Amino acid sequence: MDTASVKYLGGLRTEATHLRSGQVIITDAPPDNKGRGEAFSPTDLLSTSLACCMMTLMGIAAQERGFELPGLEARVVKHMASDPRRVARIEVHLAMDGAALDERKRTVLERAARTCPVALSLREDLVQEVTFTYR
Repeated sequence: MDTASVKYLGGLRTEATHLRSGQVIITDAPPDNKGRGEAFSPTDLLSTSLACCMMTLMGIAAQERGFELPGLEARVVKHMASDPRRVARIEVHLAMDGAALDERKRTVLERAARTCPVALSLREDLVQEVTFTYR
């Protein structure tokens, strides 16, 4: 089954539709690459998908072990390189309430995050800086 359909809307903008759910994502080229920057750029989505995937795998690990992830949030920072233009480094800063998370649970969560499918699919030379903060 197809995953998505994507239309070029002109003006360096695309519309991607998730076929199973009908959800739509608009992308726009960033201002530093001839775009308006009025939506996620494709490289923004790449970087953000890393955090989303990590959080999803952490959620699966917690669910399987019967505990919650209160206040789980991520901050994503994308660093571009040129020649060729590409994402060179992604920072993912994960933070959550850690009061109920002992060292074993934290290890499980951190391992789950670092082994998510997106993390394992990115080029080896794309630096992934991941931090975990337990408030």
